[in-house]
Amino acid sequence: MKPKIVSWNVRGLNEINKRLRIRNLLREWKADIVCLQETKLKMISRRIVRSLWSGVHVGWVFQASNGASGGILLMWDRRVVEMTEEFVGQYVVACSFTFVVDNFKWAFASVYGPNLDTNRRLLWEELAGIQTWWELPWCIGGDFNIVRFPSEVSGSRRLRTTMEEFSECIFDLNLVDMPLAGGTADSMIRLHLPYFLL
Repeated sequence: MKPKIVSWNVRGLNEINKRLRIRNLLREWKADIVCLQETKLKMISRRIVRSLWSGVHVGWVFQASNGASGGILLMWDRRVVEMTEEFVGQYVVACSFTFVVDNFKWAFASVYGPNLDTNRRLLWEELAGIQTWWELPWCIGGDFNIVRFPSEVSGSRRLRTTMEEFSECIFDLNLVDMPLAGGTADSMIRLHLPYFLL
């Protein structure tokens, strides 16, 4: 089974109107798993989750924001996947799942990467730790706050060390870099396809 996954930097979930717009789009996209980065919320209650995902079959885990920045919310349809374990780290929220239909076990990690280059190695170490912890096929989606190639940034022509380290992390973890899909200039909607373990 191939789950439909949406990964989205929402740049804040504080406003009711924004949550309503997100809810309407999520309903339209009919996703099985949704990871929202940069929630800017210290606490995510059942009320907030219900304002985003209608129905009673939603499971979720979150990472609190650090002040008014960061925060991750990972939600899933419990009719499609059953969560068996969760991990909430400094830059990652991850779950191991079992498909309800065929009992296939796998893991998903939602990332909101650091803005400072000096902290990126902590993210790479966190991802490597998750891979060895579960030893399952896995998928990673999110906002890494870094690109792999200068061509992905307008006006940039220089390959930076952090870009090389990002590529090395993808190679070391045996991941496949999927292209960006649905990205727009709109600051609210930037969808990312995840990285997959082969």
